[in-house]
Amino acid sequence: MSGHSKWATTKHKKAAIDAKRGKLFAKLIKNIEVAARTGGGDPAGNPTLYDAIQKAKKSSVPNDNIDRAVKRGSGAEAGGADYQNITYEGYAAGGVAVLVECLTDNRNRAASEVRTAMTRNGGSMADPGSVSYLFSRKGVVVVPKSDGVDEDSVLLAVLDAGAEEVRDLGDTLEVVSEPTDLVAVRTALQDAGIDYDSAEAGFVPSVTVELDEEGAGKVFRLIDALEDCDDVQNVYANYDVSDEVLEKVG
Repeated sequence: MSGHSKWATTKHKKAAIDAKRGKLFAKLIKNIEVAARTGGGDPAGNPTLYDAIQKAKKSSVPNDNIDRAVKRGSGAEAGGADYQNITYEGYAAGGVAVLVECLTDNRNRAASEVRTAMTRNGGSMADPGSVSYLFSRKGVVVVPKSDGVDEDSVLLAVLDAGAEEVRDLGDTLEVVSEPTDLVAVRTALQDAGIDYDSAEAGFVPSVTVELDEEGAGKVFRLIDALEDCDDVQNVYANYDVSDEVLEKVG
């Protein structure tokens, strides 16, 4: 039975990974569709679409799926949904502020999903504006570390392009700028031959809450549950966790 049990466990894990990948693909495709609808279907003239396509390719979304999403969004092919951007605010354990960005064709479903994920995982919804002031909209480019690509080399490449800071996140570096400088920063990295994982506008916290092992576990569970919602595109939270705590939480 041990062989069978191992196989069943492996199959279950693979199913979970595939389900997550399916959800990720759906979210990336949705981003492409909305970017194409908003700024047109030509990536050369639509930086948001360009970055959405690049992110999808980095996550191994098939080219056919990407092309169809561009066509649906730009109106070249029928079947595109009317997606709306909605941001919900809330609190996680320890007073951690949470911003939840949704892209949905059904506001009621999105609100219900987010509220359920919050209440079942120790969080609570907050009134609009009560949390968002703790975050600033920024351009964020994520760069994987590699031979010859470190904080100094990245800083040198983006300094004149409007980058505000380069943060060392362990395996990756995060280049933060004003959203209006995002394209210039991304282009500067490309010109320097530096590969990047993603380039997009997001929310960066202005103040953070330090978490212990118990608090971190609760906050991560809540974020996982929110990210599991079909209508949720991004989750931002103002927590800070030390390497030691991160290792314990796993």
